[in-house]
Amino acid sequence: MDYRYLGKTGLRVSELCLGTMTLGRETNQEDSYHILDRFKEEGGNFIDTANVYSQGRSEEIVGSWLAKQNRDDFVLATKVRFSMGNQPNDIGLSRKHILSAIKDSLHRLKTDYIDLYQVHAWDPRTPLEETLGALNDLVKEGLVRYIGASNFKGWQLQKAIDISKHNGWASFVSLQPQYNLLTRATEWELIDVCLQEGLGVIPWSPLRGGWLSGKFRRGMDQPPQDSRVSIAEEQGWGENWTRYNNDFTWDIIDALLEVAETEEKTPAQVALNWLLQSPGVTAPIIGARTLEQLENNLGSAGWSLKPESFEKLNRVSQMLVSYPYDQDAIDQRSRGRE
Repeated sequence: MDYRYLGKTGLRVSELCLGTMTLGRETNQEDSYHILDRFKEEGGNFIDTANVYSQGRSEEIVGSWLAKQNRDDFVLATKVRFSMGNQPNDIGLSRKHILSAIKDSLHRLKTDYIDLYQVHAWDPRTPLEETLGALNDLVKEGLVRYIGASNFKGWQLQKAIDISKHNGWASFVSLQPQYNLLTRATEWELIDVCLQEGLGVIPWSPLRGGWLSGKFRRGMDQPPQDSRVSIAEEQGWGENWTRYNNDFTWDIIDALLEVAETEEKTPAQVALNWLLQSPGVTAPIIGARTLEQLENNLGSAGWSLKPESFEKLNRVSQMLVSYPYDQDAIDQRSRGRE
């Protein structure tokens, strides 16, 4: 596995990041260890979790595994924002909650420091200066090496960067957005901000909950019973069947299957490789409930899509763009006539 710098930092991370949301939820501890071991064998050093994943259980499993490794060999990322209890200050991005959450995460992860501490989402109730000031203090204390954001809008991300710069504080070095062939609105502002400001992009849900895994075919009238999409339909999660059962999705899947056959790769490997070749992306976050799923995902690294395959996927997955985001296309056409 190759390594890439995380944004404009000197931190090198594996080109695939192991997401651990399933650990302790769909995957028991023993199988979780096997997944972590296999990721390590392939040269993976970038592991992402969050305190809210199974209310800390994911962090505990990662921590107990990490305690048997050379800690400094790994880049460990976790997050703070969502509810971890029933008390009024067990949620959000206030100074109080952040300082409490980092203490608990360090305990569960059995480590003295977090490499990448990320705010899991925007908090409209807390002044941004309060959040960023608390994060800067964690960096100064050595409890956190770098800070990042997840699930921000473009203006929110830019505002946070500008405030940190103005105050001379540690600034976000990465963004963790949803980004995949079915979700490309991320490109309208977020990718531009990251490219301009030097943030690494570590996309979550690169296979959109399994829609791009190869399990789905046009003509299906319901998701496979054992799939995440089936569970999502019952639970009302974002990747549910009702939301994605449409011609736009099936056109993308048709093209994905065709490219996979041409490239002699699996659909999941193709979808992940498309992200690996996309501007600004540092490392897609691969999640796996089983070792078999992990093996498939690991096969996305070490090769590149043919230019015609990459362009085919780009065309079919291009979302309808309206003002003001259509100005880029207008500018490109204008330059072509100059």
